[in-house]
Amino acid sequence: MEDKNMENNSQMNNSQAGVCEPIRVLHVFGRVGLGGAESRIMDLYRNIDRDKIQFDFLVHYSAKKTGKMAPTSDELLAVREPDFYDEAIRELGGNIYVLPRFEGKNFFAYKKAISNFFSENRGKWQVVHGHMTSTAALYLPVARKKGGAAVTIAHSRNAGTEPGLKGIATKILRLPLKRLGTADHYFTCSEKAGRAVFGDKLFDQGYVRTIPNAIDVKKFAYDADIRNKIRAELGVSEDEIVIGHVGRFDYQKNHEYLIRIFDQVLKLAKEKMPDRKLLLIMLGQGSLMDTVKAQVNDLGIQDRVRFLGLKGNSSDYYRAMDYFLFPSFFEGLPGTVVEAQAAGLKCLISDTITTEVDITELVSRMDIRKDPSEWAGKILEDLAHLPDRQAETPRFEQELADAGFDAQTQAKAISYFYEHGSFKD
Repeated sequence: MEDKNMENNSQMNNSQAGVCEPIRVLHVFGRVGLGGAESRIMDLYRNIDRDKIQFDFLVHYSAKKTGKMAPTSDELLAVREPDFYDEAIRELGGNIYVLPRFEGKNFFAYKKAISNFFSENRGKWQVVHGHMTSTAALYLPVARKKGGAAVTIAHSRNAGTEPGLKGIATKILRLPLKRLGTADHYFTCSEKAGRAVFGDKLFDQGYVRTIPNAIDVKKFAYDADIRNKIRAELGVSEDEIVIGHVGRFDYQKNHEYLIRIFDQVLKLAKEKMPDRKLLLIMLGQGSLMDTVKAQVNDLGIQDRVRFLGLKGNSSDYYRAMDYFLFPSFFEGLPGTVVEAQAAGLKCLISDTITTEVDITELVSRMDIRKDPSEWAGKILEDLAHLPDRQAETPRFEQELADAGFDAQTQAKAISYFYEHGSFKD
């Protein structure tokens, strides 16, 4: 590994010799919406020295509107709908490029589009950082060979796949990532995610580097004025209990189970705290939102559940919450749980999630095979002993920072890597 780092370091220094332009890093994503991985990179982007390092983004979009199998980036940009972070990326000095979305049947057209893209942009990026691991084994070798990238990175962000054919296809496409040479470096947000994508052998031999999903910790600090403002907008009284969840509406997040838990919470609360109202607020969008809304209506609890969609000021909504619920089937390392801890919220999460997210005493976990009533019982117990968030938040902030989850600290470490091809251990 040291020889590889020295080789990459030399290549990066040579590419920068006599040049005053910043090192450009290309981040590869499916899209730049308000997702966890995208938000973590944007937190880093805002905190790096952009005179030294600049980010560009390569995203994916359906080729159907172009009428071509392997359209160019410009052709896709012309038909692509703007995404959440587009404006912020351009304001910070970044560019957005587009590849056709991989759909299996367009395997060869996708490979052709990758080859054309990196050939046409050869030498533009010293580092190509791939967060989309499903096709990383296709685009990273080409980024180095055709694009001239000195360093390529495969970054595991998740510890599981969806059930069915899509999940099987993803596992097959990721197989080359389990051996050396597909990428120069292998990053992961947690041990579970690293082993799931890169395999036990590479992980145990020390080739996989864990990079905490760092957040802008102070952005989530408890603020009573903001809490009151958001709760007023929601029509929530001060003595009403707000349970919160943040996550896209898809299989992984296990919303069907979450709603059943909340339904049981409402039933138990009638017995144990009849004078208190409870409300569930959920931030996010996704393909299963309508299904979850139908479930809420079927249970007759629609007046106690709010679907708030995507919120660019999600930190303000954490402040309005009193408790955080997150029963996912699988995760890499959920940044939302880190954010909830920064906001001083007690969190109840599934025991399938890596323990690396248990940074403070605020996190409890339960088995998602248990009856929802058992989760509900635990929630009511916790609600009777909530922390003094005004007093305790500074301590939680410090614990997160000490564990490497502060974006300012992480930005310095990753910047050094981008400049030198190795970490300053």
